[in-house]
Amino acid sequence: MPSNKSVSDAPITQFVNCRILKDHQLQREDLWVREGKILNPEKLFFDEEGSADAQVDCHDSIIAPGFIDVQINGGYGIDFSQATNDVKGGIDLVAKKVLAHGVTSFCPTLVTSPPDIYHKVLPEVKVHNGSEQGAGVLGVHLEGPFISREKKGAHPEQYLRTFQAGAARDLLDTYGYLDDVSIVTLAPELPHSLGVIQELVQRGITVSLGHSVANLSQAEEAVQEGATFITHLFNAMLPFHHRDPGIVGLLTSDRVPTGRTVFYGMIADGIHTNPAALRIAHRAHPAGLVLVTDAITAMGLPPGRHTLGQQVIEIEGLNAYVAGTKTLSGSIATMDMCVRHFLQASGCTVEAALEAASLHPAQLLGISQQKGTLDYGADADFVLLDDSLDVKATYIAGEQVWEK
Repeated sequence: MPSNKSVSDAPITQFVNCRILKDHQLQREDLWVREGKILNPEKLFFDEEGSADAQVDCHDSIIAPGFIDVQINGGYGIDFSQATNDVKGGIDLVAKKVLAHGVTSFCPTLVTSPPDIYHKVLPEVKVHNGSEQGAGVLGVHLEGPFISREKKGAHPEQYLRTFQAGAARDLLDTYGYLDDVSIVTLAPELPHSLGVIQELVQRGITVSLGHSVANLSQAEEAVQEGATFITHLFNAMLPFHHRDPGIVGLLTSDRVPTGRTVFYGMIADGIHTNPAALRIAHRAHPAGLVLVTDAITAMGLPPGRHTLGQQVIEIEGLNAYVAGTKTLSGSIATMDMCVRHFLQASGCTVEAALEAASLHPAQLLGISQQKGTLDYGADADFVLLDDSLDVKATYIAGEQVWEK
């Protein structure tokens, strides 16, 4: 039988002396990478009789899939909800900075804004893979303006909207452009929302429920129409009540279609959610938990006043408030901080903490064949961590893009 040695001449890198997160377990094995993908070494040895061209000693690090942040409003002085002259430059700056926190892909998130902001910003944001230039963009997360006045949180009331009867028309009038949108957060109790959910799902856009006063049956109807996510669970929704648990009740609902997982975002910054509430959610529905930073402009900036969309924000310690109030407005936590806090607060396994920032967001977006996993054939986007889960290095497509 002829040898297939010429399958690919691209160099092969072997990462040794590491524990890799695979099949929900940290396993002592090497990681093999070629052409930006994770390689099956058996295929390499037996079909190609190949070997590694380079070895990287990981000094007993943990290797986990790169973190994916599906809700980040900005950071480092950049606010994604501002129509600046250089929208792309702002996204690129944040993309570069989050590499230090193990984030290899993210969804730039826009809070409730007037239509002209969406019309200017959205055509400027393109889905692309990461590189040494920065983390990849998985599509925009539009949080609002179709949300509840009662649960608007830090969203400016004057720009909130409701659906008039024509679903597609409403979306295009407001947003103008949906090509590179991956998630829309809306309140499912708004009239005509079910038709809008159907429209978004048909376009391949993930629908998230949030900033809402929906009761459980309204939330269940939305899930039956295709909604699959809950935006920052417990925040900006009705509190859990035993006779009508509201959106929170989706975590244990028996009306979720068979084979469907409802995912839910948690801001594990120690401020937005009491550790006991974090534990309740995680124990009720561990497979759905997705860590999000909900980070704002002020992430990485000193205390003081900064912007979030059309609002002014005041930073005090780790709290970000709408200026002059005690309304929380996003966080200034980084993703690696959230992973560490979640691990410590929930008492979950290291594997579960890492998967909440990688596998689960990838499953939510339907991209877990390529991202959020170290399975053979997946993109070689990963992070090296020490035992305290501090980031040592970040890799995208098998190339080191950040090192401590």
